[in-house]
Amino acid sequence: MNLTENGAAPGTITVHNFSEKILEQVIHFHVMKLNDGFFLWVGTTAVLSNLAVSMNSKYDSMPLSSLVMGDPSDTAPNSLAQRLAKKTKKQVFVSYNIPMTDSNLSLLVENRIKKELERHPEHF
Repeated sequence: MNLTENGAAPGTITVHNFSEKILEQVIHFHVMKLNDGFFLWVGTTAVLSNLAVSMNSKYDSMPLSSLVMGDPSDTAPNSLAQRLAKKTKKQVFVSYNIPMTDSNLSLLVENRIKKELERHPEHF
């Protein structure tokens, strides 16, 4: 049996969790690494209120993105999925479950995700 770079068998879904206190809120992050992509859940409580998917296209420099479920007026999951797909060159599923009360919070959450990507690329 061949193993991937993180020691898992091909086709295996691996899970990585981390949390961080950002602007007095504990934000939880849940990453499920898939074959050629990953699922990222971000939130403060166990709720799945939206889901977006994004992937690169040979026809456009900006990744394609679609909201699978949730409020179409909430652009946070789509935007984050697009930026992560562009950065990682993978198919990305994002569920972003943090109320849009502070634009600084969104920026800090995204920076924390990027930091984790740099520290532990094997989980994405």
